[in-house]
Amino acid sequence: KNPTTPTGPMSVNELREKAGPYGYVPGQGFNTIALHNGHKVDSDNRARAPPIFQSTSFEFKSAEHGGALFELSQLGPIYTRLMNPTTHVLEYKMAELEGAPCKAHGDYDNAATLPNALALSSGQSAQMHALLTFMQHKDTPDQTENNNFIASKELYGGTYTQFKYSFEQIGITVKFVDISNLDEIKAAIDVNTKAIYFETIANPSATVPDFAGIAAIGKENSLPLIVDNTFGMGGYTCKPIAFGANVIVESATKWIGGHGTSVGGIIVDGSNFDWRAKKADGSLKFPLIAAPQKSYHDGLFVEHPIFGVDATNTVFILLARVKTLRDMGGCIAPFNSFQLLQGLETLALRAKAHCENANNLAAWLDGHENVKDKSVCHPSLPSHPSNEMAKKYFRPGCFGSVFVFEIKGDTPEVEKKRSQKFISSLKMCAHLANVGDARTLVIQPSATTHQQLTAAQQLEANVKPAGIRISVGFEELDDIKADFSQAFEAAMQVVS
Repeated sequence: KNPTTPTGPMSVNELREKAGPYGYVPGQGFNTIALHNGHKVDSDNRARAPPIFQSTSFEFKSAEHGGALFELSQLGPIYTRLMNPTTHVLEYKMAELEGAPCKAHGDYDNAATLPNALALSSGQSAQMHALLTFMQHKDTPDQTENNNFIASKELYGGTYTQFKYSFEQIGITVKFVDISNLDEIKAAIDVNTKAIYFETIANPSATVPDFAGIAAIGKENSLPLIVDNTFGMGGYTCKPIAFGANVIVESATKWIGGHGTSVGGIIVDGSNFDWRAKKADGSLKFPLIAAPQKSYHDGLFVEHPIFGVDATNTVFILLARVKTLRDMGGCIAPFNSFQLLQGLETLALRAKAHCENANNLAAWLDGHENVKDKSVCHPSLPSHPSNEMAKKYFRPGCFGSVFVFEIKGDTPEVEKKRSQKFISSLKMCAHLANVGDARTLVIQPSATTHQQLTAAQQLEANVKPAGIRISVGFEELDDIKADFSQAFEAAMQVVS
C-alpha cells in the first residue's frame, strides 16, 4: 500500500527515499521499470514492443508547429540527431533505473515530456557531451588559467587519453588524483575547477570510492559529481545518485546491451545540482548553463518555469540535448537504441548472474595454487581494500563482475609470458576488448586497453604488466573453471 503523509499519499520519489536505493517500491521494481516504463503505446497501431523509428526526420503538423518545436515552446521529435521516439524509450527507462527523480517524465508523451537522460553514440561520446555542456576553455577573456576538472587516476584507458590529450587540445585541463584520498581531492580544487569525475568501480584495481565523502567535498565547493556508472550495471549494482552523484555517464554497450551487438552511451541528470552557483567574486561558476543562451536568443533556461532549477531542474540534460548534442552530433542510431532496449529488459536477471559468478570465481582464484598471492582484485573478497565501501554503497551481494588477477612466476618476465600463454590457451572464454558481455571475456590491459599509456602512467593507474582482466559471464561456473584450469596448465609450462 502507498503510505500517506499529512499532505496526502507519498510520491514515487518519496517512497524511493524511504525504501532506500535498493528497496522495493510498489509498481517501481527494477524489472518492472525495465519492462514497462518509458513506452507509451501508440493508440493507432498498439505495438507493445517499442517500434524502431528508423527515420532521419519527422514531419511537422503545420508551419506554426515546426516553429514551436525549434523555439522549444513545444516538445517533440524534429530530427534524429536530437531526438527519436525509439531512443526516448531507452532514455526514460535509464533515468528511472538510475534513480533520477524524473519530474518531467509524465506519461512518456514525447510531445509533452522530457527524459531525464540522453542517449549517445558511445560511452566516450556520453562523457564528452556531459562535460562540454558546462565546461569551456575560460569563462572570461581575462581569466589567467584554464578551467579544469578533477578526475581519478584510475580510469578506463580511453577515458584517460580523452581527458589527458583531447581535452587539453581544446584548453580544458584535467587534474588526476587518488580518488580514495579525500584530502588530495580537496587540495586539487581551485577557483577554476568545475567538476569531480570518477568511476563507480575503478578499472582495473576495483577501488570503490567513498561517494558520500566526495559528495560532501563537491557540495562544499559547488562542484558537480560526474560518475561513470558503467560497472554499476545501469543502476542494478550501484545507484550513485542516491549517494550524492549529480550526473551519471555510462557505456550502454556493456551490461545494458549485454550481448556485444551495439555501441551506445547514456547521460543521466540527477536533477540535484544548482547550476546557478557563483564564484567568490559574484560571477557565474557555470555560465554555459546559467547565463543567457546565445544560440536561443539569450533565453535564460536556468530559470525556465518547467526546466529550470526551481522547477524540474532538468536544465542540464535539456542543454546537453538541444545545445551540446545539436552542435557535437554524437547521436545514437535508432536501431542501436532498439537493440539496447532488448538487453535492458533482462538486465536485472543477467546482472545478478554476472555478480554471483564473479564472486565465486574470485574466491576460487584467490586460493588457486597458480595465482599470485593477493593479486585477485575483486571487492567481494574480505581482503580487498574496498570491501567495506562496496558493502556500503552497492546492492547486497553485488560487487561487480570485472576483476584482475596475476599468475605466479619466478620473475616479472615469466609472469608476463605466462599471462600471455594463459590467454592464448583459453578455448571457451573470449579474448577481446570489451566488458559486460553475456560471455566471459579476458584481456591483458597493459598490452591493450591501457597500451597507449606510458609505463609510469600505467603504474599510477594500477595497471600491472602481467595483470589479466576478466569480465565474468554467466556460463555455468564449472565450465569457466574448467577452461581456466586447462589454460593454467598450459601457462605453467612457460619457464623462461
